[in-house]
Amino acid sequence: MEELRELKTRMESQRPAEWEALPDLNLYMDQVIGYMPRQLIQYGEGERLTSAMVNNYIKDGLLPRAEGKRYGKSHLASLTAICALKQVLPVRDAGLLAAKSSDGEPREGYERFCRELNRALQDTAEQLEETCPREELSQLALTLALRSYADKLACQRIIELIRAEQGESEKKSKKERKEAK
Repeated sequence: MEELRELKTRMESQRPAEWEALPDLNLYMDQVIGYMPRQLIQYGEGERLTSAMVNNYIKDGLLPRAEGKRYGKSHLASLTAICALKQVLPVRDAGLLAAKSSDGEPREGYERFCRELNRALQDTAEQLEETCPREELSQLALTLALRSYADKLACQRIIELIRAEQGESEKKSKKERKEAK
């Protein structure tokens, strides 16, 4: 089936730009909005990144502020991760995972994100049989959907654990600051 062959090919080959290939020059908002669709595989119209979304991500602390109305590599890396993860998670959780993967080092976090995305796309591409008869497409879709469901359940629980750990850490910091006074 030609459509599955094309999907499999895209999943095996299309990847976000590597860190070194991200633009060296800082971009203005409209340039960022134009650049981002190249970063992830998309079909149809889907939800496009808008300047309002970027501003909300900044306001919510998911993305660093622009450097004088310009966005650099670390912004593009974070936006790529957020745009991918928000397809399956609430934006707040997507931002948390994007931030946690970098631990303050944008390049390392982005490279880790790209490795994991590559692994996930390869794993799913391997599930796609180009010769799958049309009558078996619903079974293939069900299998993929249920795997997504199971992965999302595990992910949500792990995020809850991360947030609980953060809460404990914040409580401890407040207590230490209070005792230091």
